[in-house]
Amino acid sequence: MITRAHTVAFEGFEPREITVECAIMPGLPQFTIVSLPDKAVSEAKERIRAALSAMVIALPSKRITINLIPADVPKMGSHFDLAIALAMLAALEIIPAEDVAEAVSLGELSLDGRLNPVIGALPAALHAAETEKALFCPQECGPEAAWVDGTQVIAAQSLMALIQHLKGTRPIEAAHPGDVIADAGLKDMQDVKGQERAKRALEIAAAGRHHLLMVGPPGSGKSMLSARLPGLLPNMSPLEALETSIIKSLSGAINKGGIERSRPFREPHHTASMAALIGGGRHAKSGEISLAHNGVLFLDEFPEFPRFVLDALRQLIETGEVIISRANAHIKYPCKFLLLAAANPCKCGYLSDPDRACSRAPLCGQDYMGRISGPLMDRFDIRIEVPAVAFQDLDAPALGERTQNIAERVLTAREMQAKRFETYKEITTNADASGQILETCITLARPEKDFLVQVAEKFKFSARAFHRILRVSRTIADLDGSSDIERPHLAEALSFRLMTAVES
Repeated sequence: MITRAHTVAFEGFEPREITVECAIMPGLPQFTIVSLPDKAVSEAKERIRAALSAMVIALPSKRITINLIPADVPKMGSHFDLAIALAMLAALEIIPAEDVAEAVSLGELSLDGRLNPVIGALPAALHAAETEKALFCPQECGPEAAWVDGTQVIAAQSLMALIQHLKGTRPIEAAHPGDVIADAGLKDMQDVKGQERAKRALEIAAAGRHHLLMVGPPGSGKSMLSARLPGLLPNMSPLEALETSIIKSLSGAINKGGIERSRPFREPHHTASMAALIGGGRHAKSGEISLAHNGVLFLDEFPEFPRFVLDALRQLIETGEVIISRANAHIKYPCKFLLLAAANPCKCGYLSDPDRACSRAPLCGQDYMGRISGPLMDRFDIRIEVPAVAFQDLDAPALGERTQNIAERVLTAREMQAKRFETYKEITTNADASGQILETCITLARPEKDFLVQVAEKFKFSARAFHRILRVSRTIADLDGSSDIERPHLAEALSFRLMTAVES
């Protein structure tokens, strides 16, 4: 008799169904797992043997073979334990084989039979709902998996508790979704004294999801300003929250099944490797750019990142997804983020101060900013200089706008953009619109168009830069509540494109 259970293997963002077959046949006593198991899967037989022994269930003196289908897909992780154990128990006729075959199971077994939490419960629940199966998982994974409405989630504390549920002696109530995690004390923009132009740039970047580069001396408030950007962004839609939570689930970052509606804010150190930032490594894991999906990726000390790592961002900024290529697979992760970068104007940071700059000024500034390639620099919609704060501004009372007031304007502008692009799939902000869509949805009057063309020809803008200026001006018009792009909107967008600290 051959019994079957089902589980999943994770290939990047997508779960892939794995069928677990168990055959108990006459022969020398042996427990074998075949079809490309890694070390963690191969060791499952020892954990299962000990767990069954703790429950006083003896394995027969026969040949036990576990086959994981498809055979050519590598199986990695300890979450295969539960499916293998259930297939064996069904083969021993301890639990109903049909109930096991109609569920997706994942969980790691302790030697005493307890079920330990594993990563990926949320995408596994989505797969179970798509295939019209139930989900068996550890108790700690239940609140996370229960966010999926289309499947029954049975979260058991131990293998024995799940056996009793399947036999009907002690049913387990279906799991309930975890809590919606509230915003954790967002920082107020009013705390930043001075830097009104930088605040305006952050508002525009938040409203249109425009990539932003800030250049200024140490202590000018670049990091302080960046930390306040998440408070300007509207909460994620249910679909966006689900996508972001799936990535966090695969990274083991969901805490007690809670789902966040606030957008992620990731700030990796400039020593981060290519695999840490972009994704990859031994098991092709997601990187910081995917963990920042639908949120903000803040790269401080931008020129200090390895140049080959920064250049890897160029294509990903445009496509919104990263494909990690391996000899036997191509793993895809989403990575649609707002890139926020901060940099000193030179190595010492005091290029604009003759009394403190080094002897190599201004060449040191050109060399330092030259670490950022031209094509990558071209992808920043907004570039601003953040000067040192005057001491009189530090002594002045905090009179600037609060984050809440700015966020309301940003939300109104986002709603205008969503209405503008409602006929286009996966386009919600001005930054998402391609050149062809821009020509359809965003039009300029003849005087404004002539003005933009003249400036573009004078400063030798690329076609990409031309479209990015058009997107930013449309966002500025949205913030003003204007249906048309006027010359002041274009002028402000152009002012954010030209920056002496970068262009020199």
